[in-house]
Amino acid sequence: MSTKAKKATFNLHIDVLDALNEAMSQGIAPSKNALVEQALIKELNELKRQTRKVQWQKAAKDPLFLKDVADVEADFRYADAETTGIMDK
Repeated sequence: MSTKAKKATFNLHIDVLDALNEAMSQGIAPSKNALVEQALIKELNELKRQTRKVQWQKAAKDPLFLKDVADVEADFRYADAETTGIMDK
């Protein structure tokens, strides 16, 4: 299954382009496009992860969120205990 691609033009520092050419000469990726796309996906995923981390840090200080977590834990306390008992057998 192929995905659509669209041409994009970017300016990169010469040292980055040199490193890209060096990586390609070592056969690291099938193409420059593939390597750049892979690097961008990795970086974008890391940015998402960092954003989620900040959100969790904020939530950890939010009394309403903490109350919701405590309520859910209390609601499932008996179900969790039952499951644990089944697993121990």
